[in-house]
Amino acid sequence: MEKNREIIIMVDDDITNLTVARNNLAGTYKVLTAPSGEKLFVLLEKISPALILLDIEMPEMDGYKVLEILKKNEETAPIPVIFLTSKIDPESEVKGLGMGAVDYITKPFSRDLLIQRIDLHILLERQKKELLKHNQSLETEIDKKARTVIELQNAILKTVSELVESRDNVTGGHIERTQHYLSLLVEFLIEHDVYTDELETWDLDMFIMSSQLHDVGKISIRDDILMKPGKLSPEEFEEMKKHASHGVDIIRRVARHTSESEFLRYAEILAGSHHEKWDGTGYPLGLKGTGIPLQGRLMALVDVFDALTNERPYKEAFTHEMSVKIIKEESGAHFDPKIVEIFLEHESDFTSEKISERKINVNYNYEKQEPAMHMFANLANTRNDMICDSSVRIRLYLETFIDYLLHNNKYKQDVSSWDKEIFLLSAQLHDIGKLAVADNILNKVGKLSDEDYENIRSHANFGVQVVEQLKGSFDDDNVLLHAESMVGSHHEKWDGSGYPQGLKGTQIPLQGRIMSIVDVYYALTTDRPHRAKKSHEEAIQVIIDGKGTSFDPNLVDVFLECAKGFEERKN
Repeated sequence: MEKNREIIIMVDDDITNLTVARNNLAGTYKVLTAPSGEKLFVLLEKISPALILLDIEMPEMDGYKVLEILKKNEETAPIPVIFLTSKIDPESEVKGLGMGAVDYITKPFSRDLLIQRIDLHILLERQKKELLKHNQSLETEIDKKARTVIELQNAILKTVSELVESRDNVTGGHIERTQHYLSLLVEFLIEHDVYTDELETWDLDMFIMSSQLHDVGKISIRDDILMKPGKLSPEEFEEMKKHASHGVDIIRRVARHTSESEFLRYAEILAGSHHEKWDGTGYPLGLKGTGIPLQGRLMALVDVFDALTNERPYKEAFTHEMSVKIIKEESGAHFDPKIVEIFLEHESDFTSEKISERKINVNYNYEKQEPAMHMFANLANTRNDMICDSSVRIRLYLETFIDYLLHNNKYKQDVSSWDKEIFLLSAQLHDIGKLAVADNILNKVGKLSDEDYENIRSHANFGVQVVEQLKGSFDDDNVLLHAESMVGSHHEKWDGSGYPQGLKGTQIPLQGRIMSIVDVYYALTTDRPHRAKKSHEEAIQVIIDGKGTSFDPNLVDVFLECAKGFEERKN
């Protein structure tokens, strides 16, 4: 039994006091004694007690000095110390407690009182340790969740950037490769002390991550031009060149709607200057030499190098050697000579094989990238009006809906098990498949033909493919559970007449049934190319009319309870 008792060390230079204390406490604790501070520290090298009883008046090293040393040591500082002393003046007690003692008991002492005070402080210390352990565990969980959110956000940014580049190809890899090349190039510039004065002023993490947006303006380019397999005509090339200016406009519009601008500031510079040329013959502004921002000069080289070494609709892939040769020949014409010089010195590192072994280590910042997330979510729904606020409004509606569902007995158990932040972030992907829908259909004014409608319907299946692509970025497939459920099922209908699978009733995932109501409400209360928006009351009536046919009747009841919140958040 004794081995399970708490260990207490009693420190006193009086052997009688040590004997009395040990006899009084021996039945309750495992008591060790030390006749001096020096002997205490010898014991502490081998033993970690639950508490120390410490006399003040001792020769050579008094109790105050012992306590001072204990508190300076990281390992002994947490051990609670009770002064057990014959000094009864208030000044001594105040001094002891001020130095960190947890209690002050004067001799002679009551056995029962001493035991109660010791029990109390051991209990408090145990609770403090348990709370610290719990907080550390909680912090670990929070950190894990934050990393998951950030990883999901970045995976979405990368994948959707690829879709902007090529409407129906989610495996192009251009965005990821250019990020790696850009990161390498910056590292080598710093290593060779080239442009370091300017590079040291940058947030390099934000710069590398923002490079995903360098071609965002291509979302405004017609499919027949963007995907043309042959050489562009002069007129088509002029249209293609506009993507740089379109990209700047898109990013500026988004920036006006957020207080966070650093991420988008880099993105705007990259979008607007990566097609400028050193000799001034580039576009859109015809900038020349160092008049071109350094960000754009770096992006120009890696963008062209990746285009050369990979197949495009209009060309076969060039060999690494041929691509390097072209970069070298364009030094001083297309590219900054200093940057080319560094690239050539390390060109063997710029291969697909080498970068596949690399991992870009950056300190992600959710708040700084969040505006880009909203922008990408909006891109899926519209190609022309880039200030569409779909992702923001849909998120607000979903938050309102979820808060009400958490108080609804029918759905509380399901919804309370969800990670709300992951759910809301995943919701931004619900219409991501629309990036593969031709712009002439997506923006058609007037009624869609049967063929057009089938094309629109295909976005649900394509969205599922995008989510499958995203899964490769995570060890845990559950991170994308909400996204997968919403993307593939938010156009299913309660009566089974929806698409893409014709699911019915509770066969439709709850995430999809929730999103279908929110999505329809948003669509009805927003201007569309083929019709004007409806009022809040008209939208509610449409959803009521769809109760039991289009929508889960129980969810419609919950929606009606919180519909006022939808109207408030709409404005």
